[in-house]
Amino acid sequence: MLDILRALILGIVQGLTEFLPVSSSGHLELTKWISGDQSLAADSMLMTVTLHAATALATIVVFRKDIAEILADLFRFQWNEGTKFSALIVVSMIPAAVVGVLYDDLLTTLFDRQVVLVALMLIVTGLLLFLADRARHTEKRVGWKDAILIGIAQAIAILPGISRSGATISTSVLLGIDREKSARFSFLMVVPLILGKIAKDLLDGEFSHTTSTAELTVGFLAAFFTGIGACMWMIKLVKKAELKYFAYYCFAVAAVVLFVRLLHLA
Repeated sequence: MLDILRALILGIVQGLTEFLPVSSSGHLELTKWISGDQSLAADSMLMTVTLHAATALATIVVFRKDIAEILADLFRFQWNEGTKFSALIVVSMIPAAVVGVLYDDLLTTLFDRQVVLVALMLIVTGLLLFLADRARHTEKRVGWKDAILIGIAQAIAILPGISRSGATISTSVLLGIDREKSARFSFLMVVPLILGKIAKDLLDGEFSHTTSTAELTVGFLAAFFTGIGACMWMIKLVKKAELKYFAYYCFAVAAVVLFVRLLHLA
């Protein structure tokens, strides 16, 4: 029962923090640290991937009309805004895909209760959010150069504690891209990467570990339903330029974690 409860908590944390700019991976690691989760790094990554799959599905549900239009444009085999948007998403995926393939083993160790790293990266996330909230000229569409830079931000956000949505949306806004378009691009660009990661792990046999099906199912459903609500809320917040409040939150969490770690070392 305790394992099921832990999976439920992790799912809720993932669903809320995947879309809110406070780092879902960082909060998952902090939740595991607080709860005394002693699972192996590979098992920990298995749950993390499962929860990310749930929020990918939540993204598809929220943006189902946009995705349907993009797919319709692709099947028409003609170059227009829809096909260009698809191409931009592909370009933005390249940096994170390269990092994921070349440094997969290193990433596994980073997702193993490295709470000090999480705290430091949360500070970086908070600074990015502050800068984005101060941006004023945000009217343009995503361009090719923008897609590459946003993709680099997403690759850096693989580090636990760097918010993926926070990094990509902040980068987009700082590049002068319309806030609503920034959120839309940020949330849609991650879906192919997550699906690709799941496919890779299936082929590599990464799912043959001890986490039970019940735990994965509970975590998945919790992340899916909370993710839908968080995604819709985040779109409204980005449009209103209210990211600084999440910056305060990131700073506060980082300060508490670093203080607790210092007490343990003393």
